Amino acid sequence: AGVGGQGTLLASKVLGRYAVLCGKDCKLSEVHGMSQRGGSVTTHVRIGDKVHSPVIWAGAADIILAFEVLEAARMKHFLRPGGIMLVNDVKVLPMPCITGAAKYPEGLKEDMLEEINGAFFISAGEMAEEAGSVRSANVVMLGALCRLCGFDREKMTKAIADCVPEKFMELNLKAFSIGYDRVK
Repeated sequence: AGVGGQGTLLASKVLGRYAVLCGKDCKLSEVHGMSQRGGSVTTHVRIGDKVHSPVIWAGAADIILAFEVLEAARMKHFLRPGGIMLVNDVKVLPMPCITGAAKYPEGLKEDMLEEINGAFFISAGEMAEEAGSVRSANVVMLGALCRLCGFDREKMTKAIADCVPEKFMELNLKAFSIGYDRVK
């Protein structure tokens, strides 16, 4: 889950490619809000021996990968008990907050850390800047996810290479390594 421009769709494509490289079936589903204006973008990625539907039901997600704090809070009801929620610790103000019609909710991170045993927050944007561009925060998150979940690093690197344009390859592989190496 994220907002337009954060690379939610690319991350889901990389995860889908990773599943195929692992010999698994995979289905993807996308829901776009006003993504070009910073609106919500949500994707579902289902991986298994045989997947019949791309939709993940509330309370059934093993993992939530959220690129923004408010989007994480909006999607937390999808997480199953004992699941993992990895969140980029960044706030992107939605349009109602920008216009003054609403205020960004306070205490979201603290509430999620208290409520969800498997919640992790990282500063993916800062790590991405170290790699060379804040736009690679999505791939930093994939690196962290790979480490947290014990995914095969070589296969995830191959999945990134298969999905990212050549001119951004070095940057994204560096971002992935930073995310992988910094999360324990």
